[in-house]
Amino acid sequence: MSPLRKEKKGKNGKTISPAGGLLLDSPQGGRRGPSAPSVTELKCHSPVGGISRSASGYCINLVLETMKTYSSEDGLTEEAIVTKLRTCRCHHLFLHASLRNNSSGTCRWGEFGEGGLLWGECSARQFEWFEGNPVNDLLLKVKELYGLDDEVTFRNVTVSSENRPQPLTLGTATQIGAIPTDGIPCLLKVLLPSNCSGLPVLYIRDLLLNPPAYEIASAIQETCKLMSNVTCSIPEFTCVSSAKLVKLLEQREANHIEFCRIKNVLDEILNMYKNSELKEILKLLMDPTWVATGLKIDFETLVSECEGASYRIGEMISLDGESDQKISSSSVIPSDFFEDMESSWKGRVKRRHIEEEFTDVQRAADALTLAVTEDFLPIIFRIKATTAPFGGPKGEILYAREHEAVWFKGKRFAPSVWAGTPGEEQIKRLKPAADSRGRKVGEEWFTTMKVEDALTRYHEAGAKAKVKVLELLRGLSSELQSKINILVFASMLLVIAKALFAHVSEGRRRKWVFPILAGCNGPKDVKPLNGAYGMKITGLSPYWFNVAEGSAVHNTVDMQSLFLLTGPNGGGKSSLLRSICAAALLGICGFMVPAHSALIPQFDSIMLHMKSYDSPADGKSSFQVEMSEIQSIIAGTTKRSLVLIDEICRGTETAKGTCIAGSIIETLDKIGCLGIVSTHLHGIFTLPLITKNTVYKAMGTVYVDGKTKPTWKLIEGICRESLAFETAKKEGIPETIIQRAEGLYLSVYAKVLSEQSVTKPDLCSSTSANGFDESHFQSSGTLEVATYNSAELANPMQVLQKEVENAIRVICQEKLNEFYKKTNVSDLAEVHCVLIGARERPPPSTIGASSVYVMLRPDKKIYVGETDDLEGRVRAHRSKEAMQNASFLYFIVPGKSLACQLETLLINQLPNQGFQLTNMADGKHRNFGTSISIGSVPVCS
Repeated sequence: MSPLRKEKKGKNGKTISPAGGLLLDSPQGGRRGPSAPSVTELKCHSPVGGISRSASGYCINLVLETMKTYSSEDGLTEEAIVTKLRTCRCHHLFLHASLRNNSSGTCRWGEFGEGGLLWGECSARQFEWFEGNPVNDLLLKVKELYGLDDEVTFRNVTVSSENRPQPLTLGTATQIGAIPTDGIPCLLKVLLPSNCSGLPVLYIRDLLLNPPAYEIASAIQETCKLMSNVTCSIPEFTCVSSAKLVKLLEQREANHIEFCRIKNVLDEILNMYKNSELKEILKLLMDPTWVATGLKIDFETLVSECEGASYRIGEMISLDGESDQKISSSSVIPSDFFEDMESSWKGRVKRRHIEEEFTDVQRAADALTLAVTEDFLPIIFRIKATTAPFGGPKGEILYAREHEAVWFKGKRFAPSVWAGTPGEEQIKRLKPAADSRGRKVGEEWFTTMKVEDALTRYHEAGAKAKVKVLELLRGLSSELQSKINILVFASMLLVIAKALFAHVSEGRRRKWVFPILAGCNGPKDVKPLNGAYGMKITGLSPYWFNVAEGSAVHNTVDMQSLFLLTGPNGGGKSSLLRSICAAALLGICGFMVPAHSALIPQFDSIMLHMKSYDSPADGKSSFQVEMSEIQSIIAGTTKRSLVLIDEICRGTETAKGTCIAGSIIETLDKIGCLGIVSTHLHGIFTLPLITKNTVYKAMGTVYVDGKTKPTWKLIEGICRESLAFETAKKEGIPETIIQRAEGLYLSVYAKVLSEQSVTKPDLCSSTSANGFDESHFQSSGTLEVATYNSAELANPMQVLQKEVENAIRVICQEKLNEFYKKTNVSDLAEVHCVLIGARERPPPSTIGASSVYVMLRPDKKIYVGETDDLEGRVRAHRSKEAMQNASFLYFIVPGKSLACQLETLLINQLPNQGFQLTNMADGKHRNFGTSISIGSVPVCS
């Protein structure tokens, strides 16, 4: 056996070179998918975190070694810093000595309340203490941790937080499901379609946890509005991790698959630039990408650099569809042998770069075929010509995969008497096959010197070709390192584009709307109240309900000051607070909101406090935890904040808890923030509170069949009915306990009840509110279809596309004209087909719209269909075998009935024009379209 066949196989079918470097991925798989990252990959993509304390609050510094970048964020609350720790997945944590001393003067951090939540989070992790400058000394720790030279520099990608809302606190993030929490409706799950995962989800989550400045939120909203109305097909948006990209190029480990993905990223940027609709979206995404990456890149520079990098990769890498590097083949050698030996380097780079090596391998393969033909084939013919009963000679030419060799395997083939018959000379040349150490492989494996020499030559030529390909790939990696900022920026831009397109698609499906965003100065047509701008949401529904299914109760929230909210148990107070919090957060991030219309000001912070639990690790009762959280809320509240507190002071004695609650309400009222404080402490209404702007709101109830029931509607006034007994009974408390409780209640509170019956307001009628509607634009643009000469279309599928498109226009136009005449529409619509390319998807504007589509299969057959869910239908078609790159033509029609008619018409008429349909039988479900006379359909000439 050739000594060149001593290479070891690494994990996942990858070959390890003698120098220990990674060669090329096996095409049979063995590559880890995005859902199963290794520990090393997680460390590469996770930052090193450093936490310190400054005069303005807590500070977190995050260092990403792979990107050689760091960012700093100061002035954070304890809850905000804990939220960041739980979401950024720091694989190594450093705590600065400034955390040891708190305001109590103690050196035992974590006791006496301050820092307890953060200490509990850090103590559950592995961490190290460090001193000195919180940034510079942290970078020294990172260099020491990764073994980097002192000369290595890290780039500061911190984006100014001026005019940017405060990050969400841990309580707020968990209570609306921005951080998935058991029992809490997950906001992330309703913002994006179920099939959206990975990097786009992480971007949306990070944006919710760290709301952007007003300018960025406005850019995101404007982008989403354009996305909602595009009529052209949209790219697949290839998502590549920036950290992984940098690591692969830095270590020169990128293989041809990664280069193809990088080229897809660059080409999708260029395709957006060349499309008039998508170009405006591309421009608007520049600033959000700057904030996400810390890289400020000019628009024209981005486009020109993408063109250059894409051209360079395309000039080097062998792309899909290029078939000039076929695997060697032979009629006498098993095909698996050549497949395994050559598939690890063929099809990686263009043939012209390895023409010499390619030719050497082909010649060596021909020589090996000749050697096997001359030394093994006569023996095979001899055995086949021998007729013998059971136990006769056997022999075949096989591929010994473990030894990477082609050998003869047989038994009982040597003649008992040498008579000079055909094949005897070849049998005499056989010798036992041996492995790389010279050990005999087995009793049935044989080879010859000529075959072994040919194998050695073939493996030497293959090894030379592998080295050459690897050298070219590594050279390309080195060359692209100079473009790394462009590649990082482009990859992040596509992640953002995919996330926003997915959000718009889901928002349209759920019938959400874009709110009006009021900046610090407010919109010109909105008058302030007491110097502050209010929030108005009409038709608000809980974000976890699907409005399209008609299961939600809608509320109108016209908030110009602080609300003091009362209502029965199960009346919807907590749901209302969560819904308002989510809508406000989505609005200031630039997203769609679950309402009919909305005006949302640019809050500087959004804080939601729900129920509190005790913290035994910190030695705190539930009331202590609640007071600690409310203290943080009050400390961070300004007149531009939104504060939502559910069932305040529930965890202590009623009388004193009522007074504490009243004092907190006075404080918030004095600050002048917007918000809601809900309570069951009805004694608060008897306190002499000094408030100017606080108004009373209630969750409505109705009296039906002798029972009080909630309406879940927000109304004016006070609700003193708790429905406590009804709730307890509903949850299974024994009837005897309920009856005794009612008796005790009447015996103690009978006098109070009689007084309330005189002054109790009518809570069964809600106040009306004048809402406003924001027009929801539907796509009214037309797509210009150019006429092409078939000689100019290099791809046969392009010719088929134009022929089908012209046929659709002629066949369907007459039917559409008839429809519009019947409906008395003066402007007759023309049939405008939109192409969905191989790596493209339908735009969000197709959601909920009836469309007729034609699938252009790779085998040049077509499929005609109609649907109200074009994206889902395209995804279903492409999930079938060999249909991944299928293209589609579609056009929108007014109504499903007309779509069905046009579908049947096309099924029955397209075959008459020479097209092959795969669903001819579907045309029989209606009795029209079979006898219409259509003239010859013009095709591209």
